[in-house]
Amino acid sequence: MAESLPLEMLTYILSFLPLSDQKEASLVSWAWYRAAQNALRESLGLRGICCISLTNVDGSPASYQQPGLTSLDLSGCSELTDGALLAVSRGLRHLRRLSLGKLQRLTDAGCTALGGLRELQSLNMAECCLVRGRELAQALGSVHGAPSQLASLSLAHCSSLKDASVLSMIPALGLSLRVLDLSSCVALTNRTLQAICTYLTHLSVLRLAWCRELCDWGLLGLEEPLQGTQPRPELEHQASGTKDPCPEPQGPSLLMLRALQELDLTACSKLTDASLAKVLQFPQLRQLSLSLLPELTDKGLLAVAGGCPSLEHLALSHCTRVSDKGWAQAASSWPRLQHLNLSSCSQLTEQTLDAIGQACRQLRVLDVAMCPGINMAAIRRFQAQLPQVSCVQSRFVGGADLTLTL
Repeated sequence: MAESLPLEMLTYILSFLPLSDQKEASLVSWAWYRAAQNALRESLGLRGICCISLTNVDGSPASYQQPGLTSLDLSGCSELTDGALLAVSRGLRHLRRLSLGKLQRLTDAGCTALGGLRELQSLNMAECCLVRGRELAQALGSVHGAPSQLASLSLAHCSSLKDASVLSMIPALGLSLRVLDLSSCVALTNRTLQAICTYLTHLSVLRLAWCRELCDWGLLGLEEPLQGTQPRPELEHQASGTKDPCPEPQGPSLLMLRALQELDLTACSKLTDASLAKVLQFPQLRQLSLSLLPELTDKGLLAVAGGCPSLEHLALSHCTRVSDKGWAQAASSWPRLQHLNLSSCSQLTEQTLDAIGQACRQLRVLDVAMCPGINMAAIRRFQAQLPQVSCVQSRFVGGADLTLTL
C-alpha cells in the first residue's frame, strides 16, 4: 500500500521519523529512498537543493553538490559522524554559518575539517560532548585555513573542554569574534577567562554560566595564590569595606572587555562582591545574569547599579543575600530595565516591588516566583502601578507550601 502513496505524502510521513529511522526506511525501495532524502531536506530547511545527503546508505561520507550554500544547520542530527563534517568542508567551501549542536558522535578528528571553511563567520558546536578542543584549536589556528572572520562561537555544554585546548584556541580567534559561549564548560578556570580578556577585547557577548571554577582572582586579573600562602590583601580590604589599597584591577581583568553588551555569570558560585564591585563597570551592557551567586550582597548590587546603568535584562534569581535595602538604592539606576528575574530571593518583600515600580517604568517582565516575603496583594498593587507589565511570574510567593503540588 505504501508503494502506491504519492511521493509528497510518503515524504510527509517519513519526516516525523528520527534520522536513524529515515536511513532504515531508505532501504525499502527506490521510492522510499527518494522520500527519505526529501524528508531530510525538509528537516534541514533546504528544499529544492539537488543533493544534501551527508552519508550514503552504507554510512560512508557523500559528496555535496551545492557549493553556493552559505548557511547549514545540522543540530540534533545525532547519527552524523566525523565523516559528515569532512563532506561539508570539502563541498561547501563558502559556508558562513554552521550549526553542529548536539552531534553526540562528533569528535576532535572531525574538527580538523573546519580549517577548510575560510569564510565561516558563525560556528555552533554546543553539546558536542566528545569534542575536547585540541583539533579544533589547530583548525582555527591553521595558517592556511583559519576562519579569520569568525564572529560567533558556541561551545556551550562541551564538558570535555579543558584550559589547555581553549588557551591554544583563543589567540587564533582574533579580534573579529563578537560572541563567545562557554556555558557549562565546567572544567575551565581563571586561566581561560584571563586569556579571553587578553585576546578577545572586542567581544560584545560573553557567556560563562556554570563555569564554577572561576573566582574573584580571575575577574580581577590577579594571579591566584598557591595553597598555604598568605592571602593577598586586595580582596580582604574589598570584602571588609575598608579603604582599598588597590583601586583598580590589575592585568587581564574583565574590565578589558569594554564593548560587552551581554554577560552571563550564572552559577559561578565562587564570585563575590570583592570582584563584582570592581569589574562590572560597563556603560553599554544591556543584559546581565548574576543568578545563583550566593555571595552577592547589597554592596555588590549597588556597585552593579552604578557601573551598568543601561541594563535592560537583569537576572538575580537565588541571590539570597540581596535585600530591600539594596534595591531601595539601586532601582533608580535602571530606568531602562525591561526584564527582571528575582525568583527565590528570600529576603525581598513588597518594599522592593514598590522601589521597582517607582523607578523602572519601562519594565515588561518580572519574575518573583518563590519569594516568601512577597504576597499576591503586593503583586496586584504592583501591576496596578505598572499596567504595561505584560508578565509577572508569581508561583509560590508568600511562602506557599510546595508540598501541595507533589
